[in-house]
Amino acid sequence: SVLKRFLTVSWFSTGRAHGSSFAHRGELRRAKRIVVKLGSAVVTRGDECGLALGRLASIVEQVAMLQNQGREMMIVTSGAVAFGKQRLRHEILLSQSVRQALHSGHNQLKDMSMPVLEARACAAAGQSGLMALYEAMFTQYSTCTAQVLVTNLDFHDDQKRQNLNSTLQELLRMNIVPIINTNDAVVPPPEPNSDLLGVNVISIKDNDSLAARLAVEMKADLLIALSDVEGLYNSPPGTDDAKLIDIFYPGDQQSITYGTKSRVGIGGMEAKVKAALWALQGGTSVVIANGTHPKVTGHVITDIVEGKKVGTFFSEIKPAGPTVEHQTEMARNSGRTLASLHPDQRSEIICHLAELLTERKEEILAANKMDIDLAVNAAMLKRLSLSPAKLNNLAIGLRQIAVAAQDSVGRVLRRTRVAHNLELEQIAVPIGVLLVIFEARPDCLPQVSALAIASGNALLLKGGKEAANTNRVLHQLTQEALSMHGVREAVQLVSTREEVEDLCRLDKMIDLIIPRGSSQLVRNIQRAAKGIPVLGHSEGICHVYVDAEASVDKVIKIVRDSKCDYPAACNAMETLLIHRDILRTPLFDQIIDMLRAERVKIHAGPQFASFLTFSPSAVKSMRTEYGDLECCIEVVDSMQEAVDHIHKYGSSHTDVIITENENTAEQFLQQLDSACVFWNASSRFADGYRFGLGAEVGISTARIHARGPVGLEGLLTTKWVLRGAGHTAADFSEQGTMKYLHENLPVEQPLAVQRDSN
Repeated sequence: SVLKRFLTVSWFSTGRAHGSSFAHRGELRRAKRIVVKLGSAVVTRGDECGLALGRLASIVEQVAMLQNQGREMMIVTSGAVAFGKQRLRHEILLSQSVRQALHSGHNQLKDMSMPVLEARACAAAGQSGLMALYEAMFTQYSTCTAQVLVTNLDFHDDQKRQNLNSTLQELLRMNIVPIINTNDAVVPPPEPNSDLLGVNVISIKDNDSLAARLAVEMKADLLIALSDVEGLYNSPPGTDDAKLIDIFYPGDQQSITYGTKSRVGIGGMEAKVKAALWALQGGTSVVIANGTHPKVTGHVITDIVEGKKVGTFFSEIKPAGPTVEHQTEMARNSGRTLASLHPDQRSEIICHLAELLTERKEEILAANKMDIDLAVNAAMLKRLSLSPAKLNNLAIGLRQIAVAAQDSVGRVLRRTRVAHNLELEQIAVPIGVLLVIFEARPDCLPQVSALAIASGNALLLKGGKEAANTNRVLHQLTQEALSMHGVREAVQLVSTREEVEDLCRLDKMIDLIIPRGSSQLVRNIQRAAKGIPVLGHSEGICHVYVDAEASVDKVIKIVRDSKCDYPAACNAMETLLIHRDILRTPLFDQIIDMLRAERVKIHAGPQFASFLTFSPSAVKSMRTEYGDLECCIEVVDSMQEAVDHIHKYGSSHTDVIITENENTAEQFLQQLDSACVFWNASSRFADGYRFGLGAEVGISTARIHARGPVGLEGLLTTKWVLRGAGHTAADFSEQGTMKYLHENLPVEQPLAVQRDSN
């Protein structure tokens, strides 16, 4: 509506001086006036005859959505020639078939030859149909369109240029989407070497230069140029070493090599880059992206406007630090060296980091105070806060990890003599490059870094901005420790404006993502990570089951600790299951009194509510993670019913039974398939430090190699090493001379001894 546009329009483009482009992708959300250029390869079918209707429909939907948000959208489109070629071919085939039928008495379509169709004639025949198609599609979104055809003269003649500008301004003011194209029916061939020489000398030789010229003329905030490539590469796409350039700067054009032009169109990537840089110089931000695969690239136009890392973004401002892609590459290269170090050397690095945490505590605490001063609430304050005691505990945990590092990477897990002089080993090796995304807690950084170092993994860290100052100092100390063995770059801290979703797109560079934070953060990352495994838990719906044969003292202590020690933790109790025989007993009253004294808000499950005349508020869902001084109480008839309840409503995190009956407890421990199952112990023990792992990178409820608190072992995978003496598979065929032995060998026996004994 007009009112909606009036309310939203003032937000766009604020804070940006006229004539200057946006410096960062995140600022593209503020773009008000946007030109979308659709290349020939985007709108044209694979056979170059006719239009790709599915792609066009997706593009129209996105443009209409942005227009309805209050933005001013303009489309520069190709497609008239292709549409006209389709129409003219149909007409010619029809007329030829009629003529041949008259001359020969039967249709001889197979003998027909299709004449070469002149592009200007095709454009003349196709332009009206192209516009009719756009109009029909935009009408579905209650959006009006208008056609504008231009030539070089419309820009070079001042009067015509002013008229064009005035017309487009009026259309935009009326909430109409102008659809602009070169008038290919009359436009002359471009003059060589006369384009892109200055603001008033750009020739309209293709839609790239037209879109750039138009964007600058109309003072557009953003030009989105869609073609059939993902963006700009440092070498021709398809070559082995070609890498997509995320951000391109005006001074970088000497460092790239251009490939061939697309299957259709006359622009080519070099023309696109020239046009983009020309528009950038004129104050318009530019993104070049792929518009030909809507199923793969999704809503490419709206993604770009939302600031997502799509295509190549042209910027005049080069960031001070390296890009996240470069950081990941540095981490991988340095991580491979880290993995090849002797275990003693990795231990030395971790011990040195532990020393630095205590030696430089004043520096760390000063940075931490800066973050605390900016904290907005008490909960955040608790997560952010470091103290000398916390740093001492961190150092103790790191030294535990240093000891574990002695026996991790390279450890032989099994040995097999496959055949005479053919021996196989399964060896523990690092996973590769880890991306750990964590909120608020700065103590996470040295813990995770130590685990990555011990396991020989490269590490990319993305911390919450709330702890930016503390994280920066802790990362500096980590790199200082790594420097003692020349692997400083193995741990990288992402401090640029990278969105989590953008990091999750680096599937060719990152091997495992570990989110540490709220269940919402974990769910978001699990959704965003396409192609990268995610190790984590989306919810911590932990249960404590109080059996009929439970000890009163143990129940009160364990329930209090499980719920009240730190209610925001993922291993805190959320549902208390009580055997029905305990209802209306002194033990039940003591449980309720204790929870009330601790100010825990109680919600009643359906069965519990049915036993009460005046019950607490009914629970909205049995699958609720409260993360606060709240819990649900439900009644069950037996241990088996408790197990069934947990399997139905739990999140496979941590579940507890309190009972003095050993047989009941063992059945509970055996039947329940959660990552952590405890007997007569608080759920709060589900923690890497408390398990003696030194620290944890997170708690996993996934059904993969690592479950529960994930320490050093969970960051290792395996590889198989086979040592032979010219063996071939053919040696073991029916006609072969060798037989498989498949003998298990002792793991502790050195390989050299085995081979010498043969």
